[in-house]
Amino acid sequence: MPYPSDRKASSMHLAPHTVEQKAAARLRFETDGYSPLPGLLTPDGLGELRAEAQRLVDRARRRDFTMSCMDDSPRHMTTLGGHDIARDSPLLCELYGNPSLLGLVSEVAGEPAVTVPDPLERHVLNVLHRQGDTHGAHTDDYPYALVIFLEAPQSPDDGGLLQYLPRAGSLAELDTGQPHSVHHRAGDAYLLRSDTTAHRVTPLTRPGVRRTVLNFAYTTRSAAPRRTQSARELYS
Repeated sequence: MPYPSDRKASSMHLAPHTVEQKAAARLRFETDGYSPLPGLLTPDGLGELRAEAQRLVDRARRRDFTMSCMDDSPRHMTTLGGHDIARDSPLLCELYGNPSLLGLVSEVAGEPAVTVPDPLERHVLNVLHRQGDTHGAHTDDYPYALVIFLEAPQSPDDGGLLQYLPRAGSLAELDTGQPHSVHHRAGDAYLLRSDTTAHRVTPLTRPGVRRTVLNFAYTTRSAAPRRTQSARELYS
């Protein structure tokens, strides 16, 4: 069964998912705090959004530091914050608030998801493009992160893997526990219970590899606000 049809969903070329696919995604998310959404974008949609990201990347800023509020984990990446995207990209803003996309997030999460009020963090662009680039260990301020891959390493050996540990007591458990490691392809996406799941992106291992993602933050009407300095340090 495809998403409910509407003009914006058509313009974004979101691929349909069957009832069975969405039920499986919901079960995985309930168990694991993570659910892959392979092929979320059609080839046309991927091309359109990749071109938009390439247009925007000249406005992005290079970040190389350790984040004190996240156990001094490293950030070596190029980012564009939500306030810049809101100013420069109606296309990405429409996708973020698209009713069909929100409906899918809500179905997989098992509760109604809503857009977040923070203009800085609601929709961001993250680019890893140098050997050693990484998005170090963290949790997010909002319950749900939908991560959409516009460019991705061809092989798991190239790095850029998502590592996550659901219901972690601390970020240190990514090193002391047994985190899951996942490789994704361009056009794929995943939904993460990002406020209670410790997660990071492993370093790129060789030159010429790129990992470009859109990260869409969503919340619920009943979720208690959580504020850290992480978004300000990374995107302001």
